[in-house]
Amino acid sequence: MYKEATFLKELDEQKNLIETAMKGFLPSEDTFPPIIHQAMHYAIYNGGKRLRPILVLQGAKLAGGNVDDVMAAACAIEMIHAYSLVHDDLPAMDNDDFRRGQPTCHRVYGEANAILTGDALLTEAFAVFCQANAPGENIVRALREMAVAVGSQGMVGGQVLDLAYEGKNISYDDLYRMQQLKTSQLFRASLRVGAILCNMNAKGLEALTRYADEFGFAFQITDDILDISGDVDHLGKPIGSDERNKKTTYVSLFGMEKAQKRVHQSIEECWDALKDFGAEADFLRQLAFYLIKRQS
Repeated sequence: MYKEATFLKELDEQKNLIETAMKGFLPSEDTFPPIIHQAMHYAIYNGGKRLRPILVLQGAKLAGGNVDDVMAAACAIEMIHAYSLVHDDLPAMDNDDFRRGQPTCHRVYGEANAILTGDALLTEAFAVFCQANAPGENIVRALREMAVAVGSQGMVGGQVLDLAYEGKNISYDDLYRMQQLKTSQLFRASLRVGAILCNMNAKGLEALTRYADEFGFAFQITDDILDISGDVDHLGKPIGSDERNKKTTYVSLFGMEKAQKRVHQSIEECWDALKDFGAEADFLRQLAFYLIKRQS
C-alpha cells in the first residue's frame, strides 16, 4: 500500500502532466475569436483537482497501457467537466458567483459568453478525444461511453433532476439516482474510458465500474458535508448553497454522522471492488481514502 506522501506526490505529478498536456489540445487564447478562447482557458485553468482525467490515466495503467496514449481522452474529459461547471454556475442553474475562489465564468465574461464557452468546451472535447492513440474501434467504443455518460441518460439528466427536486422532499432512492447520474456517471466513464482504450477485459471493467460508482457517491456525500462544515477559504466558494437552494442531500436526509459513516462504507466498497488487482491498483485504493481528508 502507498504511503500517503508517495500517493500525494504521484497525485500532483499526474495533475501536472494533465495540465501540461492540456495546453497542446486547447486552442490558444489569441485564437480568433479571442474572447471565447480566453473564456475557455479561464474555465479550465482556475484550479481543480483533475480527478476525472487522473482516473482515465489509472484505467489505462490497470489495463497495462501507456498513459501517453490516453492523454487526449483524459484532457477531453476534463474539458467536459469544466463545461459542466460553467453551466452549473449560471443564474438559471445554481446562480453561483464564485468557483474555486475566483469569480465564475459568467461573472467575468457575461452570461451569453459563458453559455457559449460551455458549448465550445463540450464540442472541442470530442475533437480532442479522437486524438487518443488506440485502435479505431476502441476509440469509437470509448467515445460512446463518454457521450452517454454526459448526456440525457447521465450528467445532463442528473442536473435536470437536481433542478426539478429543488424545494421538494425527495426519497433516498430519488437522491441516489440523481447523484448517480449527475456525479458518478462521469467518474465511471473516466475510469472505464482509459481501460477500454487499452483493451481491458470485461471482468476488469466490471470491477472498475463498481469502484467508480462507489467513489462517485462518496465524493458527492463529501461535497454535501463540506457544504455544511467546510472552510470557505479551502472550498473557494460560500458554504450553505444546498440549504439556500433548498436541495435535499444525504446530510439533510440522514444527518452528519450517518453521512460520514456512508462515506466510509463506500470507501470500503471501493477497496473490495479492487480485490482482484495487485499493487498496480494501490493508487486507486489510496485515492478512495483521500476522499475522507479532502477539504475542497
